[in-house]
Amino acid sequence: MDIIAIGTQLLNERLGLSVDADTIASALRSLLGDGDGNIDLAGLASRMAGGNLDAILQTWLGDGDNAPVSAQDILGLFGQGQVSEFASTVGTDTDSAAAGLADVLPRLMDQASSGGNLLDSLGGAGGLLGAAKSLLG
Repeated sequence: MDIIAIGTQLLNERLGLSVDADTIASALRSLLGDGDGNIDLAGLASRMAGGNLDAILQTWLGDGDNAPVSAQDILGLFGQGQVSEFASTVGTDTDSAAAGLADVLPRLMDQASSGGNLLDSLGGAGGLLGAAKSLLG
């Protein structure tokens, strides 16, 4: 199962949405996408590492338990406007969407990094943090 399908299923279960899976998948691609219809979890990881969420990110990429992220952190990460647009597309309110994303994103990142694929593609934890710091410097 691909990351979009996993995210779609998890969000549908978490939020109890009454829209079709294609609508949820499209909203996820829009929120997390790279502009070409693909989920860009590496870009999300870089944004998290460059902000105050780097410690949380490390738990998502590692093999242990995932540290929680708050709905407020999700709003800060994506911005109120993007989360509101996502919420509108899937038929829920912004706060519920942020809470659902806070629940689902750690699992998506964990799935994508299972076996080290995502982290390895970023040059390991050091490479990820270095890339994020270079964006800030």
